[in-house]
Amino acid sequence: MKLKNSMKKTVFKDFSFSDERKNAVKEAIRSNQSQQQYNTWKAETIMAVLGSVQQQPMQGYDISIQLFQKGELIFQNNEGQLYTLLHLLENKEILTSSWSDNKKHYALTPKGKKYLAAYKQDNSHQPVSLKHLLEEASLWAQQNLKNF
Repeated sequence: MKLKNSMKKTVFKDFSFSDERKNAVKEAIRSNQSQQQYNTWKAETIMAVLGSVQQQPMQGYDISIQLFQKGELIFQNNEGQLYTLLHLLENKEILTSSWSDNKKHYALTPKGKKYLAAYKQDNSHQPVSLKHLLEEASLWAQQNLKNF
């Protein structure tokens, strides 16, 4: 807050955007973001993320490397989507995180283990709860863009 106030007093003293310009910028961001396939997280992608942290907690970077090695390329050149998904899974209590040596590590919760086990047991069709999670992930991303 102090930095923001200081910036307002010095750098942005005579600098302002009209509401029209603000809306144009927001719309450009929404348009750009909507093209980034937030709603294309497939069940296999989510399960690959969960599978990455099944044995031990991992950092986001290590998860992305492991996914890349397995041929899951949806996050290639857009690692921010991985962190968006990790954050969503953490909010849904499917993953948990902890800090160690200034690095954030993600691990499965009991709920996450159930999702993974259910998917592995019967991957011929997507479990209803996972379908709901995918839909919610898409809505969550869209809602966050509206609040920007």
